[in-house]
Amino acid sequence: MIVEYLKMTVGAVLVYNFVLSRFLGICPFLGVSKRLDTALGMSGAVVFVMTLASLVTSTIYTFLLSKPLSIFGFKNVDLKFLQILLFIVVIASLVQIVEVVLQKVSPPLYNALGIFLPLITTNCAVMGVATINANDGRSIFDSTFYGFVSGLGFALALVLFSSLRERLEMANVPKPFEGMSIALITAGILAMAFMGFSGLA
Repeated sequence: MIVEYLKMTVGAVLVYNFVLSRFLGICPFLGVSKRLDTALGMSGAVVFVMTLASLVTSTIYTFLLSKPLSIFGFKNVDLKFLQILLFIVVIASLVQIVEVVLQKVSPPLYNALGIFLPLITTNCAVMGVATINANDGRSIFDSTFYGFVSGLGFALALVLFSSLRERLEMANVPKPFEGMSIALITAGILAMAFMGFSGLA
């Protein structure tokens, strides 16, 4: 049992990292990685949303979408076609909660995250983890755990990348590679480094 959760953790954080291996959630990854403190704030928000979204979407899938239901006199009604719609509603609601809480608790962080905070709603990494949980038929607890460790993997990639970008600001970068060019090259090298973890899980 513990070995399975350990494999799931190593797989989600290192081997199948949502940003550096699956290439999902690139928009906030590039958008808020200029400063480490902003990256940490976004990381916390994504971990929270991914974990809760996995819990709620897995519960909805298990009790509402996974098996045909009898509704309004109709028998064996398959509601799986509502999966994406319901998952988007859940994720959007959770992001709204995070946005309101951050606005009250930490206005500077809320202002620093800017447009990228509501963009968590359309972050395909959050939708990806919910869809993978549904497709793999994980239990509610396993889905929640997978969402949490996937969020940690996203946070690890974001913090590593923002640390590198802060160092690059002090480096003597050739003129053609300044700005987003060197950031994309660095992200590519970081993704190649994470390829070395393939085969661990």
